[in-house]
Amino acid sequence: MNSKTITKCTFLIIVFSAIIITLFACERDDICAETTPTTPRLFIEFYDATSPEDLRSVPRLTAYGEGLITDSDGNPIEPTEVTDGILELSDGTFIFDINRNAIDLPLRIDDGLNEERVRTRFILERNTNLRLDESGTSNVDIIEISYVPQFEYVSRACGYKSIFNAIDVTVDNDGDNWISSIEIDVQNLENENTTHVRIFH
Repeated sequence: MNSKTITKCTFLIIVFSAIIITLFACERDDICAETTPTTPRLFIEFYDATSPEDLRSVPRLTAYGEGLITDSDGNPIEPTEVTDGILELSDGTFIFDINRNAIDLPLRIDDGLNEERVRTRFILERNTNLRLDESGTSNVDIIEISYVPQFEYVSRACGYKSIFNAIDVTVDNDGDNWISSIEIDVQNLENENTTHVRIFH
């Protein structure tokens, strides 16, 4: 064999080897399956304060994150119809004037705050219909949820999810609370498989 043939063979072997190594070194492009656990929401159930084992719907409940619904100048307002939310109802971020015995609320995540407590506040308005039709007064309670977010790697396709540790839930005392007490069932929120918080009214 002459040197030209050896050079060609060596070149082909190197190229072929590089292709084989590349094909076997690459992972199949993953797809994040719908069943893969992602960042959980806080699942709250409402119970009867006089019969603590019984679920009890909150009449005409409206629930939304504090400061999420604003007028054109950016001032917080009370929603007067579903379209005021400018948010998808299906994601649970905004619940408007409906009887509910359970809600799931998304918690705010601040990037880079792995060891600091984060607070998310929600407006829970009972008897919204009385405010809307001006036949009476609704009752608004504000709950504050504080927690320590932690970022957890799921996979290359799914990226990271957040879990929430050391959860605490309080209600602002306005002298006319419809929420009588709050019980925290799960201190560290890692999934949505169970009730995390019980609110009695």
